[in-house]
Amino acid sequence: MCHVCVTEAVKRRMLSRRDMFKAAPVAAVGAVAAAGTLAAATRPALAAAEGRVVDMTHTLSPEFPTYGGVPGISLDKQYDFGSDGYNLYQLTIDEHTGTHIDAPLHFSADGSSVDEIAPENLVCPLCVVDIQEKAVSDADAMLTPDDLKAWIDANGPIPDGACVAMNSGWAAHAASDKFRGADDAGTQHYPGFHVEAVTMLIEETGAACIAVDTLSLDPGNSATFDTHYTWLPSGRYGIECIANLSEMPATGATLMVGAPKHKAGTGGPARVLALV
Repeated sequence: MCHVCVTEAVKRRMLSRRDMFKAAPVAAVGAVAAAGTLAAATRPALAAAEGRVVDMTHTLSPEFPTYGGVPGISLDKQYDFGSDGYNLYQLTIDEHTGTHIDAPLHFSADGSSVDEIAPENLVCPLCVVDIQEKAVSDADAMLTPDDLKAWIDANGPIPDGACVAMNSGWAAHAASDKFRGADDAGTQHYPGFHVEAVTMLIEETGAACIAVDTLSLDPGNSATFDTHYTWLPSGRYGIECIANLSEMPATGATLMVGAPKHKAGTGGPARVLALV
């Protein structure tokens, strides 16, 4: 559809709606109220049964920190409501920016792309492993096999299809330079998964995903990306820059991963929600 046609259609609709509201304001209010009642009556029972929904996603903007230190998204406004009758932006986005997915293809020659991740692996029992205490004193702290064993001792086996998430408390630094933690030499400092921990998950569990509240699955000072090269080629995926893990219980929540679905993608920004 041409943009001129859209603009004219929007303007006609605006005029007709304006006339309607002038002529019958009471009827309009009644209709809105009725619609609200109907929506409440037909709301899926599942939403109420699952309890509250927590957004695990940082707001993506050009100011959000990135691994490379340059803006991960730009917005170029193509059409404006005031002059064109509608708003439209053209987006330019780095796949690996903000709260986002690392698909197996990101660190393998022929792994699954982001559009090929199985839908059943995007609905995950959430297992939150808390390493905040050691991360406070060591920005290069890692989630280790001992952390996983302690979690299992306290909470039971890691469920099949689970997302095992590292809560280092780093999400609280997203608005500051500490989130990247770059030193004078350019080396970054923030927590991540130890390669032996992901090896344990691969060999001993059916976990489908790992998640971190930092910029990388590996600790920031890694130069070899051992965790990426071990976890992703195994056919599993990762989530980086997840938010609000401190609001989650160690076990019992369900993660809903709104993965992007562009062909051959190595990852992409995702809307991640938790049902608690």
